[in-house]
Amino acid sequence: SQLVEDFQELRRTLETLNMFNANLGFFFLHLAQVLILEALAWVIVWHFGSGWLITIFISFLLTVAQAQGLFLQHDTGHLCIFKKPKWNRLMQKFVMSHLKGISAKWWNNRHFQHHVKPNIYSKDPDIDVGPFFVIGDLQPVKYGKNKIKFINYEKQHLYFHVSLAPFLIPVYFNLDSILAMYRRRDWEDIAWVSTFYIRHFITFGPFYGIFGTMVLIYLVKLLESLLVTYITQMSHIPMKMSTEENQDWFSSQVLTTCNVEQSFFNDWFTGHLNFQIEHHLFPTMPRHNYHKVAPLVKSLCAKHGLPYVNKPILKAFGDVIRALKKSGALWKEAYCMHPET
Repeated sequence: SQLVEDFQELRRTLETLNMFNANLGFFFLHLAQVLILEALAWVIVWHFGSGWLITIFISFLLTVAQAQGLFLQHDTGHLCIFKKPKWNRLMQKFVMSHLKGISAKWWNNRHFQHHVKPNIYSKDPDIDVGPFFVIGDLQPVKYGKNKIKFINYEKQHLYFHVSLAPFLIPVYFNLDSILAMYRRRDWEDIAWVSTFYIRHFITFGPFYGIFGTMVLIYLVKLLESLLVTYITQMSHIPMKMSTEENQDWFSSQVLTTCNVEQSFFNDWFTGHLNFQIEHHLFPTMPRHNYHKVAPLVKSLCAKHGLPYVNKPILKAFGDVIRALKKSGALWKEAYCMHPET
């Protein structure tokens, strides 16, 4: 089709303009940011002690470090930084497994499925949240007709704040990652992840003890989860969800993804995932180039009558809750319209 040809031409143009070449200094500054925040948290405890106020303060420092580390390992997982894949893989193991304590291989397996089939039920693990939540327009109706009521889905937009948002990373990500490593008997991965906990016991153990250090680790993961869940879901949950469809790459990515307005803060705060459309269209492109290609992508969308959705960040956060509330209402309507037989 003409759209496919235009998209291929756009990609060739971007390759000619070196939009797929990384600025190594940009990424090493982001790595330095993570390492400095981690070190600063330890220095503060070492100097001021481990009282409640200090612990709360360093928890926020470590939360920022963990979130920024997640964005950085995301870059390496997509092979965005180095020309040689093995260097990207090594850096990802260091950031994801050593600095964050999660299996890099587990993340890649899950994340690549999401990129291939975004917002496709049963294919995209990022929207595989049943039976705890129902999302989109199709799943809630199916659950309602079949009288599935694991929770009162009509109130799921309220449960979200005390379930999925805070516990996605400390519970699901961590447990599923650990189980995946042991099922595969992947001793290299296990060793990398173990260094995360060993490092924390060495640095924070003398101040908090083993139990207190574990509490600190999971407090930080909980805070990170609250932050990251909104950042990752604001671009997908409010968008179109469907069963398998035969669509071209460009349409399948644009229709299931939206952007958040650019600003220096938004770029940093979201790890440039505010340019989710560009990221999904060009997953191996370094994120510092997204803003340069965005006008070209927007123009191509306009030419072919496709929506290019770009929102203020607070509206994007609110749309996550509004989408959950809408899906809950669809479930309630279907549930009440189909009495049990």
